[in-house]
Amino acid sequence: MSEKQEIKKFGGKSHKNSGRGQYQKSDATWNRFIVDVKEYSKSFSLNQDVWAKVVTDALRTDTTKDPALLVVLGDKSKIRLAVIEWAVLEELVENGQHN
Repeated sequence: MSEKQEIKKFGGKSHKNSGRGQYQKSDATWNRFIVDVKEYSKSFSLNQDVWAKVVTDALRTDTTKDPALLVVLGDKSKIRLAVIEWAVLEELVENGQHN
C-alpha cells in the first residue's frame, strides 16, 4: 500500500510533494497531528535523529499541531504503529479526547 493509500485509510489530508522541498513537510494532517508515514517490509529503526526530523518537519508545516509517526510494517499482513510524545498521550487520556 502506498503512503497515499495509508493516509486515505486513516482519513488524513495528504500534503502535496511532501518530500520534495515544499513548505509542507511530513505526509499528512490528521486531527491534531502532522503525520509522517514510514512503510517497511520487516523492520524500522527509531532513534533521536529520526524523531527530531519528524518534529522539525511537523513544526515547519503547522506549529499548532503535534508530530506523529505512522510506521507500517509488513508486506501482506500490515502492522500499523503510531509514535507520539508521551505528554501528548497523557493529555489525550486525561481529557478523554479521541481526535
